[in-house]
Amino acid sequence: MAKSPEFVLRPFEGLPGEADWVSLREIVPSATATARTVKAHGGRDVVVATVLPGGWAALHREDGTVLLGVQGVLSSDDLSRDLAAALLAAIDAEPGTGIFPEQLEIAADAPRLQDVLDLRVSFDVTVHEGYDFWMDSGAEITEDVRAGLEEAAAAAVPTVKIDGVEAAYWCRMSREFVRWARTEDEDRVVDGIARLQARRESGLAGGKFLGMFRACGLVVPVWELPRGTEADELAEPVRDLGVRLDEAIAVTEPLDATQRRARAGIVSRQVTLR
Repeated sequence: MAKSPEFVLRPFEGLPGEADWVSLREIVPSATATARTVKAHGGRDVVVATVLPGGWAALHREDGTVLLGVQGVLSSDDLSRDLAAALLAAIDAEPGTGIFPEQLEIAADAPRLQDVLDLRVSFDVTVHEGYDFWMDSGAEITEDVRAGLEEAAAAAVPTVKIDGVEAAYWCRMSREFVRWARTEDEDRVVDGIARLQARRESGLAGGKFLGMFRACGLVVPVWELPRGTEADELAEPVRDLGVRLDEAIAVTEPLDATQRRARAGIVSRQVTLR
């Protein structure tokens, strides 16, 4: 796989639903979303998926559906170019063909997703409990295949997309959390949460702001929720928090001493996921 001339920090920037692209890449175990290639690349409907079986980066199913897996092991310095190459290879492949990352030879000037996809098509995400979307429509599912699908589903972290906001996801691990990818400048987001922290207004649904991490050039704040909080309880609290956070991010005055201390604590807990 050829290297891009330079590392691209935000590979999904400029695509509809950038924050959801990042979420499917980094934090959601099983989901699909809608996309379509431009006419120059066939005008094909595409199912963008979190992960595909067998280590495939993309798949042209027997029924003609083309799937692109964003969590594939793709290692150049521009993830968008890698994924575009996998997608185009799958479109050109015979039905029933999976594309492995090691098959791809990617030139430095090869098209990116931003060149290949129709940017007028919204990126509508559907979160799944399992991985039945791997299968051809109408295909017979044998006992062995069903067992494999059930095993994969059992290993996935329960995750739900929260209604009414972009790229906020509830999940249940040791307890319940919300992870919310943000497209604003990182410093603005950190300053905004620091302002809320200083006013003791950074909590969510009775829970607390836990920290944040970086992924594909975006920051993803994380909230820990009271034990047992369900996803369907969160639409209104998340919208209310979103209003407070948007207002805090919009403030341009320098942080005061209390806010700077809050900010230092937030920054000290950040991690980065490439």
